[in-house]
Amino acid sequence: MTDSQLEHYLGQHCTPPTEVLHDLWRHTWLHAVYPRMAAGPQHGLFLQMICRMLRPASVLEIGTFTGYAAIAMAMASPDQSLITSIEANEEHLSIASRYVAKAGLQHKIQLIHGDAKQVLPALSHRFDLIYLDADKVSYPDYFPQLKRLLSEGGFLLADNVLWGGKVVDPAATDRETEALRLFNKLVRDDSDFEQLILPLHDGLLMARKLS
Repeated sequence: MTDSQLEHYLGQHCTPPTEVLHDLWRHTWLHAVYPRMAAGPQHGLFLQMICRMLRPASVLEIGTFTGYAAIAMAMASPDQSLITSIEANEEHLSIASRYVAKAGLQHKIQLIHGDAKQVLPALSHRFDLIYLDADKVSYPDYFPQLKRLLSEGGFLLADNVLWGGKVVDPAATDRETEALRLFNKLVRDDSDFEQLILPLHDGLLMARKLS
């Protein structure tokens, strides 16, 4: 079985995305640079399942891109919940803003334009769920702030932590791979967390804050 056959099979056996998410996915692939950065239908559905289970009152996303993950999470979160999403690229944020409005979720999604390294220290509100999918080199720098902002018992999800399998390749020494190795180690060695890495969508780290 080829990867494309498996992908097709998975798609046939997953709940299809809503019309708004389908349109956003298509728009992203037609107009955005590096469209693979978007969460996509299967990953978006996974995030929705997580939100339906946790029912978070507050969600923080670092790396909005075109808004697929934020919209998916907002659709699956309680009515009074708020998703705060940070994005440095103004063009990406413009697309996200249009589709948030198209989905009628302006009351549940707060989009912040800025560098997360500068935005995160200014935040004081605790979050029940944090989803990290931004520049990989900065993952280790983000971790102390994410830990500070995560509620006790809250969950941290970090995408792309396997980086195409390069994290286990001794010959891979590029900045992204080294940063992800360090990030994974930081979470693993922090006694305030319990964690696992799922081989989903290039590796998804899931960590629960114990205290």
